[in-house]
Amino acid sequence: MSHAASGNHAKRRWRRYLADERAEAQMYRSLAKRRSGEEREILLAIADAEGRHEQHWLNMLGDDVGKPLRPALRTRLLGLLARCFGSVFVLALIQRAEARSPYSGDPDATPKMAADEQIHEEIVRSLAERGRNRLSGSFRAAVFGANDGLVSNLSLILGVGASGVSTHVILVTGVAGLLAGALSMGAGEYVSVHSQRELLEASTPNPEALKIIPDLGIDANELALLYRSHGMSDEEAQQRADAVLRQDSPDPAAALDVAPDQGHEAIGTGMSAAMSSFCFFASGAIIPILPYIFGMSGLPAVFTAAGLVGVSLLGTGAIVGLLSGASPAKRALRQLAIGYGAAAATYLLGMLFGTETM
Repeated sequence: MSHAASGNHAKRRWRRYLADERAEAQMYRSLAKRRSGEEREILLAIADAEGRHEQHWLNMLGDDVGKPLRPALRTRLLGLLARCFGSVFVLALIQRAEARSPYSGDPDATPKMAADEQIHEEIVRSLAERGRNRLSGSFRAAVFGANDGLVSNLSLILGVGASGVSTHVILVTGVAGLLAGALSMGAGEYVSVHSQRELLEASTPNPEALKIIPDLGIDANELALLYRSHGMSDEEAQQRADAVLRQDSPDPAAALDVAPDQGHEAIGTGMSAAMSSFCFFASGAIIPILPYIFGMSGLPAVFTAAGLVGVSLLGTGAIVGLLSGASPAKRALRQLAIGYGAAAATYLLGMLFGTETM
């Protein structure tokens, strides 16, 4: 390749970078409009950093900036999502996009720019984590409920259908499986989350203990033992106890190191988790029986049910991948393989039992 051709190729790459940086800066500003307080300031600061990267490519191009290019399709799509939604799903997508920055392998980008993009990924990850924590309790129950409904009811109707029973029996079995599974999932999720909240509450310091701090003796007291029970060494515990009790009016909350409990929000409430689990199991479990509800039978009903469930499994797997910052495609295919594997095993067992009873 000639020197001129090589130079033109580099300039085209710089123009592409320039277009992407402009679009990314606007994307972060759009997200900032949907936030307030600290999150808004952080997003605007990232937009300013993208503006500095934009200026770098402008300086590199000089008089050869040329006509503005369209940014990459992925960047345009993220910008559209940021303008319309601004949710944790968008932040998760942006997190993955920042992780794929080409600057670390491009000699024309400065090391500072590559470092900026890498730290942007971590900043977006932290912002997305806040949304993930708010969703984690009910969302976990919703995703697991939907997938359980899809896989278990598809397996149920395929296993029963493979034994040679009538379409009416398959439909009744599917409806019974939907109701039984949804009620079981809802009850189990309620007990699970409620028990977890009780465990967290049992680990919270007793408020009554706050009242006795000023009455403890300075020379011999159990406050040091409390600090030792939290993992401090003997010397550290004694020093802290002495410092607290020598104050004219010790702050009881600070003395017991009582921190606000964040666990309850992260796991959600028992009722919300139970309702999510019930509704999403039912919404998943109804999909395999839709062909039978609309009068289909035989192999057409089996293939239609399997196809509908497959599309649904791909969707839930992709959503989990997005929220976890992993590859949506890999998570979707994994979900599909697990679901179809379970259904196929049950179908083969149904055929076996059906043959043996003939």
